Amino acid sequence: MAERRIAIIGAGLAGCEAAFALAQRGIQVSLFEMKPLVFSPAHSSENLAELVCSNSFRSDDPKSAIGLLKEEMRSLGSLTMETAERFQVPAGKALAVDRKNFSAAISERIASHPCIRLERKEIRSLAFPLPEAPEAEAVIVAAGPLASEALAHSLSRTIGENSLYFYDAIAPIIAAESVNLERAFPGARYAPDSCDYLNCPMEKDEYFAFYEALLAADKVAARDFEQEKHFEGCMPIEALAERGPRTLVFGPLKPVGFEDPRTGRRPYALLQLRAENLNRSAFNLVGCQTKLTYAAQAEVFRLIPGLERAEFIRFGSMHRNTFVNAPGVLTGNLSLKAAPRLYLAGQITGVEGYVESAATGLWLGLHLASEGRLSPPPPETAWGSLFAHLQTPVKHFQPSNVQFGLMPELGQKARKADRKALYAERARAAFAGWRSQCSF
Repeated sequence: MAERRIAIIGAGLAGCEAAFALAQRGIQVSLFEMKPLVFSPAHSSENLAELVCSNSFRSDDPKSAIGLLKEEMRSLGSLTMETAERFQVPAGKALAVDRKNFSAAISERIASHPCIRLERKEIRSLAFPLPEAPEAEAVIVAAGPLASEALAHSLSRTIGENSLYFYDAIAPIIAAESVNLERAFPGARYAPDSCDYLNCPMEKDEYFAFYEALLAADKVAARDFEQEKHFEGCMPIEALAERGPRTLVFGPLKPVGFEDPRTGRRPYALLQLRAENLNRSAFNLVGCQTKLTYAAQAEVFRLIPGLERAEFIRFGSMHRNTFVNAPGVLTGNLSLKAAPRLYLAGQITGVEGYVESAATGLWLGLHLASEGRLSPPPPETAWGSLFAHLQTPVKHFQPSNVQFGLMPELGQKARKADRKALYAERARAAFAGWRSQCSF
């Protein structure tokens, strides 16, 4: 029998997940990564699977949709989940990782796998067969939402329409030693004895001084030919602030579940700082993704009590993220309707989030390894609900995280407090039924 080979463009979470799933099943993989020859505006490391935004994979709660998705992926041998657990850092109920060690470990696993040929090369044009890997029976485009302009244009020409896009923003990271611990205190929401986060409480006057400065601060403008379309799940903090003076208090700066040890009272607002690494030498400003200029970030965020002398290891930034109109251009197995041997994986498909991106890569690895015999899980599962989202026609398609709202209704009346548990119970039963019919 002839040796099978799949080509993959992009070695982010989705590309590495797909490559590993294929290689573990004996399929030869040609994996192309443009770094370090070319870097996107948000990438800086040569490592694969670089985490450019948060270092958090979000909640591990087994009754949450994202917790369920992780559970499903773990049962299928997900490289992302296995590595994340190896390099986990304390983050309360969330799964957060030491991003440098996480990416370095995945890079080593991929580069050393005997069935993966990693090539540091930019692919600028899509075609099938791919000239750089003419023997490949299929091509997975996992170039991510920051695909190079040349590759994005080639994809646009292939699907016969312009790619959609939104703007994504990332939060600043500061040095731990620069946090004023006379104001900031350790603890997690409803868990005062936890040391997973540092918390910067704000009184009403302090909050409004920060709020007014945030509104007035200089922002990085979009280029003349670009229309800003923010993804609702990753809004810049200043864009949220523009919706009203208390929007942040009910959003990323909500103080619920905290008591300021200095006053014994709940603060008016509160900023959480999440550890970026195991030695807790750096902290991420949770919910403070921003498009402020670097100078403005230093000025505005230092108004937050506890951050008066904050040293910025990385400023926040904003970049254009590309994704396709999935219901119009993708089939149910993530191949392009206009080019069935070309597949998309990751955020470019229209899913949002690290885990969701990796999940699409894992799916394609398993699907192609089965020679197309594997069908997606049912929409009642967390994994299957993502595929259902990508196949549901809407007037204005938008990326989505996994959520119970993507799943079919329960079909039974239930108290709001019980609904998550019922969704989770149904999802596990549906996934177990699907899994029992798979041959892997």
